[in-house]
Order: sequence, then structure tokens, then C-alpha cells
Amino acid sequence: MTHALNPGVITFQEAAMLKKLSLVPAAALVLLYVSASPALASSEVGRGSLFLDGRVVGTVVPPAQMPAGTGQDPFYKVTNGASGQLGIAGVGPGDAGAFHGGSWQVWTVTFKSGVTPYLLTSASAVAAAQAAGDVTLTRVPDADFRCPITEHH
Repeated sequence: MTHALNPGVITFQEAAMLKKLSLVPAAALVLLYVSASPALASSEVGRGSLFLDGRVVGTVVPPAQMPAGTGQDPFYKVTNGASGQLGIAGVGPGDAGAFHGGSWQVWTVTFKSGVTPYLLTSASAVAAAQAAGDVTLTRVPDADFRCPITEHH
């Protein structure tokens, strides 16, 4: 026995099929989210501190990629510094015409053999240490990054 078509009314079998069809995309989305979770976690925003002109300031480190060698603001990373050494921003907010919002041009600062590391807290301290022959500076364009200065501590 066949049923006459009744527009707007679906059969039990059709309802079951629609339910299955709607669950497939939902399951696919759940699987996609679960597989992407490690990537999402690694792209979380971090917070940190660095030295700027002898004081500690806050930063937010977003997951922002920059092409190598495009940084504009000097950032000094001390490779073998004294205890408590932070990264050093060469410029910051208020440095008219010199600050580009944290588009960091990375330089490594390394204390020379035989020199006892001491705390460096400003770009002028880095320059003085270099002039004294205590450190070497190396430009690392592949490490350039973007990170705003957010607050004064």
C-alpha cells in the first residue's frame, strides 16, 4: 500500500534521516574544534614585563607574526645576563617619532667571557656596556616580533 503525498508532512523514516544528516555536520565541527584546541591554546595572548628607561613596564604578547627584518624599535635580549634580567625596550610611548608601537627589532646582548654580568635596564645602559667592551650586540632579524607596551609597573 502506498501513501499519498501530503505536502508539509514528513514520515517517520524521513524524520530519522534528517536527524542523522544534521548530526553529521555537528560531529564534524566537534572533531575540528578538538583537533584545533592545541593550536588555539598556543596562540593565547601572554603578559610579561620588560625594562624601559630603567623601570619595569608591562607588555602583552599577542600571537603576531612579522616578516624577518621588519622590526623598527630596538629590543635587546640579554643571553647570559645577571639574575632578574628582563628584555630591554630601546624606545617606548612618549618617545616622539622614535616609537612605532612595539614593532621590535631584536638584538642579542652577550656578556663577554671574563666579564661578570650585571643588570642592564635601558638602551643607554646597553650602549655603555658595549662602549666599555663588556658585551657584544648581534642583530637577529628572524626574531623580530610585535608586542605593545601596556602599563607601567
